[in-house]
Amino acid sequence: MTIKELTKAEEQIMQILWQLGEGIVKDILEQMDEPKPAYNTVSTVVRVLEGKGFISHKVYGNSHVYFPLVTEAAYKKFTFDKMMNNYFSNSYQSLVSFIANEKKLDVNQLDELTQLIEDLKKKKK
Repeated sequence: MTIKELTKAEEQIMQILWQLGEGIVKDILEQMDEPKPAYNTVSTVVRVLEGKGFISHKVYGNSHVYFPLVTEAAYKKFTFDKMMNNYFSNSYQSLVSFIANEKKLDVNQLDELTQLIEDLKKKKK
C-alpha cells in the first residue's frame, strides 16, 4: 500500500486511534480537544480514512469499531522522508545544521548529539 499525506483533521484522528488501538467514533470524539467537532464531522473523516486505507473496522451489532491499518511508525517514516526530500535535499548534514541553528542548541545539547552519533557509529562497526 502506498501511504498518502493526511490532512490535519485526518492526522489528528489517526493520532487518537494509534493511542487507543481501536475505538468507535464516540471514543475518538472524547479524546479530542475543545472545541470538539460535530459527531458527523468525525464520522465523515473516519470514513475518508477508511477509504484511503489507513483504518478498517469490525462490526459489533450496530457499532463500528475502527482500528489502524497503517502504523504510526510507518506514517512517521513517510512524513520524515518527505520532509527530508522537500526541505533538506536528503542531506542529514543540512537537517542537523538546521536543528542546531534554529533551536539554538547549547553546548550540552550539541555534546549529547555528538555522543549519540558516536554511539551509532560504534553499532555500525
